[in-house]
Amino acid sequence: MKRRDMIALLGGAAILPVAARAQQQPRVATIGVLMPLSENDPEGQARQAAFEAGLKQGGHIKGQNLAIDYRWVTAQFDRLPGMAADLVRHQVAVIVTPGSAPAAFAAKAATRTIPIVFSMGGDPVQVGLVASLSRPDGNLTGVSYLNNQLGGKRLELLREMLGGIDLIAVLANTASPAAEADLRDVEAAARAMGQKIRILKVVGSDDIEPAFASVVRERAGAVLIISSNLFTLARAQLIRLSAQHTVPAIYTSREYVEGGGLMSYGASLTDAYRLVGLYTGRILNGEKPADLPIQQSTKIDLVINLQTAKALGLTIPPSLLAIADEVIE
Repeated sequence: MKRRDMIALLGGAAILPVAARAQQQPRVATIGVLMPLSENDPEGQARQAAFEAGLKQGGHIKGQNLAIDYRWVTAQFDRLPGMAADLVRHQVAVIVTPGSAPAAFAAKAATRTIPIVFSMGGDPVQVGLVASLSRPDGNLTGVSYLNNQLGGKRLELLREMLGGIDLIAVLANTASPAAEADLRDVEAAARAMGQKIRILKVVGSDDIEPAFASVVRERAGAVLIISSNLFTLARAQLIRLSAQHTVPAIYTSREYVEGGGLMSYGASLTDAYRLVGLYTGRILNGEKPADLPIQQSTKIDLVINLQTAKALGLTIPPSLLAIADEVIE
C-alpha cells in the first residue's frame, strides 16, 4: 500500500466515528418563556410542569432535544419589555407567554418574526392581541381560557352561597388589559339579577389592603375577585384579609381554595398551560402560528373549602355541594 493511501485510510478512520456521533446528536432548540409567577411558588411550579408535559406530548423534552430559558416575571410587569427584547436578542426559536396578557403584548412589540405562543383568560381579539380566533395572522397564536368571562356566574354562586346579599364588592386590577371588558360583563350581570355591586380598583399590591378596608367600611357582604396575575401573586394576602375581616370571597382558580380561600369558579390553568406546551411543540415541528387557530380551553371547576366556610360561620347549601367539582374538607 502506498504511503499516501495509508494516511488517507487512517485519517478516514479517525473522522468517521466523529461524524457518526455528530449525526446521532439531536438538534437542540431553545425557547424563551415569560412566566407570570415566581419559580419558588408551588402554583408556578405546577404550571411549569403542565407546560413541559404538553411539550413532551409533542416529542420535545427539556434537557434532551430542548432548552428552555425561563424568565420569572413575578409582579415586576415593567420589566416585561426588556425581558422580551432580551429573548429576541438571544434568537430563541419561540417566545411563550402563558397566563399573561401584558407579557404577550410585550413579546408582540419586541418581534414580528419569532413565533409567539400565549395564553390568557380574556378574549385576545377583543383586547387587540390578534385579528381573529380562527386565523390569528402574524406571528402569534395561543390559548384562550374561560376565566375573565365568568364574572356573572361567580356573582350567582355568591348569592346562592349566602342566600341573597345586599352589596358585593368587586376587586379589579385596572392595569390589566382585560379588566375593562371583565368589569362590563360583571356590571351587566349585576343589573340583570338586580344585584348591587361596588367596584374597587387597584393597580398594585399596595392597593389591596386599602381596598379591603373599603369593603369593611361599606359593609359589603362578599368580595368577587376579578382574574389578574397581580391577585394570583397576592393570593395569600387576599385569603388572609378575607379571613381577618370575615368576608366571604370567590376567586378565579382552585389554587386560592387549596390555600384556604372559600370558593373558586374558573378555568383549569394547568390544562391551559398544557395546551400552550402542545402548541409550542407544533411550532417547533414546523407549523406556522398564523395557521394555528386560537384554542379554547373550556374545562371549568367549582371548588369549595368546607373548613373555610365553617370558620366564616357559613353552611354550604346542598345545591352547591351537588354541583361542585371538588369539596375540600
